[in-house]
Amino acid sequence: MSQGIHHTEVDGIPTLFAYATGPMRAGLVFRVGVADETLAGAGITHLVEHLALHRQGLADYHFNGATKAAFTHFHVEGAEHEIVAYLDGVCTSLLDLPMERLETEKEILRTEEARREPGQLPLWRYGAQGYGLVSYPEWGVRGLRPDEVRAWAGAWFTRDNAVLWIAGERLPAGLSLKLPGGQRCPMPVVTSALPTAPAYFSDGKGGVLLDAVVTDTTAARLYAGVLERELSRSLRQEGGYSYTAASDYASRRDGFATVTAFADALPAKQDAVLGGFVDVLAGLQVGRIAQGDLEAVRSRSDATLTAPDAAVRRLPGAAEDLLAHRPPRGLDELRSELWAMTPQHVHAVALEAAGTALLQAPSGHRADWAGYTAAPTTSSCAVQGTRFDSVRKDGSALVVGGEGVSLTAGNEQATVAFRACAALLSWPDGGRRLIGTDGLSVEVEPGEYGIDAHTMATIDAAVRPSAMVHLPPRPRRQERAAPAGEAGGSTLAAPRESSAPVRRTGSQTAMLVVFGVLAGLWSLLAIAFTVFGASDPETSTSEWAGLTVFLWGVGALLAWPAVRVLRSTRRG
Repeated sequence: MSQGIHHTEVDGIPTLFAYATGPMRAGLVFRVGVADETLAGAGITHLVEHLALHRQGLADYHFNGATKAAFTHFHVEGAEHEIVAYLDGVCTSLLDLPMERLETEKEILRTEEARREPGQLPLWRYGAQGYGLVSYPEWGVRGLRPDEVRAWAGAWFTRDNAVLWIAGERLPAGLSLKLPGGQRCPMPVVTSALPTAPAYFSDGKGGVLLDAVVTDTTAARLYAGVLERELSRSLRQEGGYSYTAASDYASRRDGFATVTAFADALPAKQDAVLGGFVDVLAGLQVGRIAQGDLEAVRSRSDATLTAPDAAVRRLPGAAEDLLAHRPPRGLDELRSELWAMTPQHVHAVALEAAGTALLQAPSGHRADWAGYTAAPTTSSCAVQGTRFDSVRKDGSALVVGGEGVSLTAGNEQATVAFRACAALLSWPDGGRRLIGTDGLSVEVEPGEYGIDAHTMATIDAAVRPSAMVHLPPRPRRQERAAPAGEAGGSTLAAPRESSAPVRRTGSQTAMLVVFGVLAGLWSLLAIAFTVFGASDPETSTSEWAGLTVFLWGVGALLAWPAVRVLRSTRRG
């Protein structure tokens, strides 16, 4: 065990202890998180966490819980007796969750979710499953029954799937953790929705965001720090394009880690920021790594490792490592490796990151010029089945077959196979949305495609019951905004659960421009005649009124084709 961290056991639960003065701190960590759920059941772990903490009430000491992608944490800071009471209370509640509080906690979770702005990179990288679920709403919470919640807690929140950590002068007296037996659960399966990398997609946000999956090493941590320095120097200090240019490093605890980098931008600076961002990455990939940057990042990392509270700070991560069957490494080993790193080691990580990079460009921007491939927003093929043409006569159609559902428009299609349907969202007005495990989705609106009730029932029956999500009534279609995080990059309704724009075909764009300009010019003529024609002494009142109606009528006729194009490419 690493210096400063000692390994013991409490009631069969592996326990990590580090000596520290001041208020005692402790945490109980379980190997379960969002990535272990399904899209249709998303939120169940978070709900268990809330229920387990309810009986703590209002306390004078600090405590909280956190549900992450692969781990759930319960942590507390206070006096020794408060630590004992908190941990005992959490374990007692996990054995007997307060189900009388179930509906109230569901409402609290929905309120919490309304404030959250999940990132889109995970769903584009992993799809609508596993680690990609952190990008999605907690759709499963609303329909969860007490028996389902109890079963989840009983399977995952066990002593064999937990690690305790404590920082204090000693282990607290009277500590008792009564949890049922179980098994240590493996790490979540890593999925992929990217056929190739590096890849990019366009999003409505103003900045540039990138992540890359690399081997979890000391060199990779240094790379993240050097990348941040280069981005800050290039985009803020020298270019003046960005206010924030930063990076982050997060171990996935399975031998790999995610390096994330971000730079914000005003609309007028988006081109410059995207170009500068790509240039910084390219510089690191060809080995332009300044020794001074490496030394600065290394010194900061070493200061963290040798700080008086270094062992305490490492406890939560060490607990996750232990749950992932990765014993914590010794301080001497970490420092020795840190000081052995050279620019060549960082260069190797830059090349590895380039091969897995996923770039989120501002809306309307492309990155294929920089060697990034557009992430898929359409499917390679459509299902065979009954075709339902759009009542809008815009060329789109919905195809319902025995294997799945496809939405087609021109040469593009989005398909969700029933066997790979992560969730089927169902509204009382008859609308449906099928979301595939690859993250692509298909909207099924009976009124827009003239779909009969029997076909709708066939779709519902073809999807496994556990994937069905019943949602409350929604606003009428003309009043609804595009669903949060909904989709784009194609003329289809909603191929991805992201917020990239919908593209129009070339002919549609030309029609929109021509008729839009004609309607605008004609409207100016109509306005001028309406305002000044009445004062013309040679024009009678009846002639003025008749010509006014005629001019505005022609303007409306010219505007109508442009309106049709806009409506045919607008998302629901």
